[in-house]
Amino acid sequence: MNSYIFTSENLGFRNWKTSDLDELYRLNSNTEVMRFFPSTASKEQCEDFVKRMQQQFETHKYCYFATEKLETQEFIGFVGLSLQTYEADFNPSTDIGWRLLPEFWGNGYATEGAKRCLSYGFETLKLSEIVSVAPSINIPSIKVMEKIGMQKASTFNHPLLKKYPNLESCVLYKIKQ
Repeated sequence: MNSYIFTSENLGFRNWKTSDLDELYRLNSNTEVMRFFPSTASKEQCEDFVKRMQQQFETHKYCYFATEKLETQEFIGFVGLSLQTYEADFNPSTDIGWRLLPEFWGNGYATEGAKRCLSYGFETLKLSEIVSVAPSINIPSIKVMEKIGMQKASTFNHPLLKKYPNLESCVLYKIKQ
């Protein structure tokens, strides 16, 4: 049995383990999953991500959590919170984000997981505000932001996406406790 930090009706959320690397690589090397990102990720980048998330959890008690389907304990991707510090007028901030394997799309898991992570952030961690950012063309993620009660705050050019004109224009959504 995995040690979940918290659960929702169908999902379990936990810190990352080194043994998650192959599944994370399967997620981050999928071109369909990564269509709103500059590129897919290498195994080394996935390893760095796991280490960053583990460190972030140790420091802040949150990260983009490894997320599993409770019924089967299958890894479905990640849903969670992450500290953002890139140069933007709203940073530092706590971002909510999600990325799921395609076979788990269309089941409401991103929305369910994001709602549960919002409650963890507000009720357990006592955060005052949570943001979410996505390229303006990422309509599926924007729909999730709206379903979980977030409000559009602005559109901005993401400083880390300057070399990717189709991704650079991003939306910022916010929700307060």
